[in-house]
Amino acid sequence: MPGTGTGRRADARRNYARILAVASGEVAEHGAGASLEQIARTAGVGSATVRRHFPTRRALLEAVSRERIEALGLRAHTLAAGADSRGALLEWLDEVVAYCVTARGLAAALSYDTAGEDPVRGNTCAAALEEAAAPLLRRAVQDGKVTPDATVADLITLIVGITLATEHRPEPATEANRLFHLAVTGLSPQN
Repeated sequence: MPGTGTGRRADARRNYARILAVASGEVAEHGAGASLEQIARTAGVGSATVRRHFPTRRALLEAVSRERIEALGLRAHTLAAGADSRGALLEWLDEVVAYCVTARGLAAALSYDTAGEDPVRGNTCAAALEEAAAPLLRRAVQDGKVTPDATVADLITLIVGITLATEHRPEPATEANRLFHLAVTGLSPQN
C-alpha cells in the first residue's frame, strides 16, 4: 500500500475497506458495469484512489466476489465427503449458479480472460473455483459418474454463459437453473 507512515497506511486500509463496501453495493445494484466514478464519489475518495486500489474493473469485481468465492470453496470441501460423487458435484455447481445469479458481477468476474501465462495477473475467482471443484470432479470421473472429457473450466464457462444469457430475464434464477440442468442432463428423455 502507498505511504511509509503507519497513519497513512491506516488511511489507505480504511479507504480500501470503504471503496470495497461501496463497490459491493454498486455491483449488486448495477452489475459488472457499475460506475467507478460513482463508487469513488459515494466512498468519498477520488477516482485515482479507486484505481490505485483496483487498477482494473476485473480487480474490483474479484475483490467484491472474494467472500462468496471462499464460501464456495469451503462448501466444495464439505460436499467432497459425501457418498454420491456426481450428486456432490452437481449440488456444488447448483450453488455456483445460484451465487452467479444473485451476486451480480460474479459471472462477469469469472468470464474475464486470464491475461496469458502470468498466474498473478490471472483470474483469481475462476482459479479459486477450479481449485475447489477439482476434487469433486476428479472423484465423479473416477466413479464413472461424469465424462472424463469434462473440466472444471468447462463447467464454469457453461455456468457463466447461462448466467449472463439469463440475467435480464424476468426470473433469472429459475431460467439459469433450468438451463443448467438441461445442459447437465442433455436432450435425451429420462428412461
